[in-house]
Amino acid sequence: MVRATFAGFSTALSAIQANQKRLDVVGQNLANMNTVGYTRQTLETSSINYRTPVSNYMNGAEVIVGFGVSMDRVSQIRDPYLDVQYRSQMQKAGYTEGLQASLDRLAQVFDESDVEGIHQAFVNIRSTLLAMHDAPKVNLPIYETELRTRMQALTNLLNDSSRQIDEAERLEFIKLKGEGSSEQGAVENVNNILMQIGNLNRQIKQNQILGQQSLELMDERNVLLDELASYIPIEVTYYKDEMHDGINADPDAAKAELYHLDSNGNPLFKKEWPDDLRVEMVYLDQDGNQQRLTLVEGTEGTGSQNYGRLEMTGDSTDPTNFEFTFIGSEKNLADPKAQETLTLTKDDMLNTADKKINQLTSGSIQASLNMLWKDGTTAGISDVNGYEYYRNQIDLLAKSFADVMNTINIYGANQAVNPVDPDKQFLLFNKDDKGKDNITAANIGINTEWVNGNVQISTAGESSTDTVLNMLEAMKATWPYSSGTSNLPNILGANNPDLKNNSFADYINHVSTVLANDSYNNAAALKTNVTVLNAIQDSRDSVSGVSMNEEASNMMMFQSAYNAASRLMTALDEVLNTLISNTGICGR
Repeated sequence: MVRATFAGFSTALSAIQANQKRLDVVGQNLANMNTVGYTRQTLETSSINYRTPVSNYMNGAEVIVGFGVSMDRVSQIRDPYLDVQYRSQMQKAGYTEGLQASLDRLAQVFDESDVEGIHQAFVNIRSTLLAMHDAPKVNLPIYETELRTRMQALTNLLNDSSRQIDEAERLEFIKLKGEGSSEQGAVENVNNILMQIGNLNRQIKQNQILGQQSLELMDERNVLLDELASYIPIEVTYYKDEMHDGINADPDAAKAELYHLDSNGNPLFKKEWPDDLRVEMVYLDQDGNQQRLTLVEGTEGTGSQNYGRLEMTGDSTDPTNFEFTFIGSEKNLADPKAQETLTLTKDDMLNTADKKINQLTSGSIQASLNMLWKDGTTAGISDVNGYEYYRNQIDLLAKSFADVMNTINIYGANQAVNPVDPDKQFLLFNKDDKGKDNITAANIGINTEWVNGNVQISTAGESSTDTVLNMLEAMKATWPYSSGTSNLPNILGANNPDLKNNSFADYINHVSTVLANDSYNNAAALKTNVTVLNAIQDSRDSVSGVSMNEEASNMMMFQSAYNAASRLMTALDEVLNTLISNTGICGR
């Protein structure tokens, strides 16, 4: 039998429409070739071949031909596995990048390769002591004034180093919390991202239910997920909501949630229902087990119930004293009865009685928390030398130097025939209480009584140079002091500081070396992480990115198919014209 008159035209028309749509998609891809986060789109099609009871009455010898092409939907070309890899690597890169920024700030404090800093100040003090150790010079005021001036320069440098570490801590705190109307910290940025993802979830799902794919909105959400991964470790899951997950409240299988059923309850075909998106933060609990906290729960609830938030207490005047709390989404399908929370504190992290702590596995936020809270010496959590570690090192140096010099001068003053308040004959003091105890790099200063002339370098003893010689010996000695021919062990008693077998001048080099090693190792890790991240990005771009060559090739192919479909319609028109105009001429 003759094929239905307009069936061929319908086939040709569907081909023309499909190829026109393909050309439209190519144009959209090329137009967004340089749009950040854009994912290459493609038209999904399927063959039309009606299966109806009419076929039961057809000639059995007739070969059934399809009726053209169906445009199913426009979809994205994306590899979920590469997305998981990219975000996992983004977390590692975010952590090492955050650490590197902090270490670079510290390098400004301790890098003395191009400037005369603390090390040179110690060298200058030793040089002055060396110059005044002769008996005729020890009583000359000019040498004592020079020594006091050079010690003043040292105390100023130590004060400034402590201030710079304080400022680095303050900036790190602001990096997390942000202060003022113009400063956005990581907390606010993460909260904005969570809010946008939660709102996009609802908008995308609503559009998809109405038949709109909302691919550009999905691209926007993917960009936000990538950015979120740089702050905190996350896992992204796509799932059906409770009304379409195939499980009822019991929980038993519920086929009607997944399929359209016939009168006997048998599946006819699958229901098309859009996925929801869940975002979970990954962290380690006190036993070192991996746990998850749901930050975005699809489209559950109303308003802000489908996404969580971060909260941070404290202010930049006390940048290490704060709590950092993750509050999960109010609607949580994993545990509907409770809203999950995770609170991190410095006390928990530095609890010497129990080394078990909660912490994130990666991300820039954990890098900031490590730098602000970890002191690098607490057993069990010495993986990071934070700001506190480096402050402790210069505090140790300042206290050790002050204690040794003060003890030596007090001892010398005690050798006088009629000593006058020898315990007050100290050279360096605590600027806060004017005493010689509890000295740190922040408060070390020159005793005002020395400046006023009421305290001097002691010249008592068997020789007037004994005190200066003892100071000179202390400047070249390594600490703790354990050898030498001087009287230092008897003088110092318990004041024998441990500078890891370094002299005063060398100890600041030791600290600088520790920082340089930290920075070098982290920079190497950052370089590796960025290299791997770029490799994954290249792989992702090869799948999801727009290639001008590929799109140009598609354009020519679709144009040729469009022309061929148009020619098919012309040919069918000619055939139909012949059938109508020329059939039955014989016998007229």
